[in-house]
Amino acid sequence: MPQIIFLPHDELCPEGKVIEAEPGVTICDAALANGIEIEHACEKSCACTTCHVIVREGFNSLEESDELEDDMLDKAWGLEPESRLSCQAMVSDEDLVVELPRYTLNQVSERH
Repeated sequence: MPQIIFLPHDELCPEGKVIEAEPGVTICDAALANGIEIEHACEKSCACTTCHVIVREGFNSLEESDELEDDMLDKAWGLEPESRLSCQAMVSDEDLVVELPRYTLNQVSERH
C-alpha cells in the first residue's frame, strides 16, 4: 500500500506524518482519515482552493488535473508547478511526499 509522507506543518501536523493510503483515495480523504485536518471549504467539490497541496515527490504518478482543477489552482496562494487540489488528486501505486502550504486563500483573507 502506498504511503503519503506529509512534511511538517506548524498547525496541521507539526511533526509531519506518514500514513498509508489505498490507491484511488484522494490525498484529502486520506489525510482527514488520519487526523490531518486539511481545510476543504467546498466539501471536496473542486470549487475552492482551501485543500491545495504541493506534491514534492510522486507528482507524476497522479492522474493529470482537469481544466476545472487547473482553473481553481490558478487562484491558490503559493501556487507551484507541483500544486494540486488534494480533493481531486487520487493516490496511485507510488509513495507521495506532500507539503501543506503555510496558508490557504481563506486564511490569508481572514488575516486582512
